[in-house]
Amino acid sequence: QVQLVESGGGLVQAGGSLRLSCAASGSIFKIDGMGWYRQAPGKQRESVAVITSSGSTNYADSVKGRFIISRDNVKNTVYLQMNSLKPEDTAVYYCNAWIQYSYQSGTTLFWGQGTQVTVSS
Repeated sequence: QVQLVESGGGLVQAGGSLRLSCAASGSIFKIDGMGWYRQAPGKQRESVAVITSSGSTNYADSVKGRFIISRDNVKNTVYLQMNSLKPEDTAVYYCNAWIQYSYQSGTTLFWGQGTQVTVSS
C-alpha cells in the first residue's frame, strides 16, 4: 500500500507564506512525476505545479513567480513553497505522485487527502 500524507496548510494573511509537504510511504520502487493541485469551493480541481523525477518544473500562470515546487527523492517528498499569498489562493491543496511498485510494474497515480490553505485579506 502507498500513502501520500500532506502537511503545512493553515491560515495566513495576504502577502504571507506557507510551505506544504507531501511524503509518500509504503511499497515504492520509484516515483516519477509529482504535483500539487488545488480545489476552491465551487470550482474544479486545477493544477498548480508539477515536477518530474529529474527536477523539471511547470507552473500554472496564476502562481508563476510566487510558488516553488521541489522534491527530495531520498525522502520521497514533494514540497510547495507558497509566497506572496493572495485570497484567491484559498483552496484545498492536494498532492499526487506517479508511483511504480517494482521494476516490473507500471506506474499508478496516487493522491493525498488534501490540506486546507486559507488566505485572509
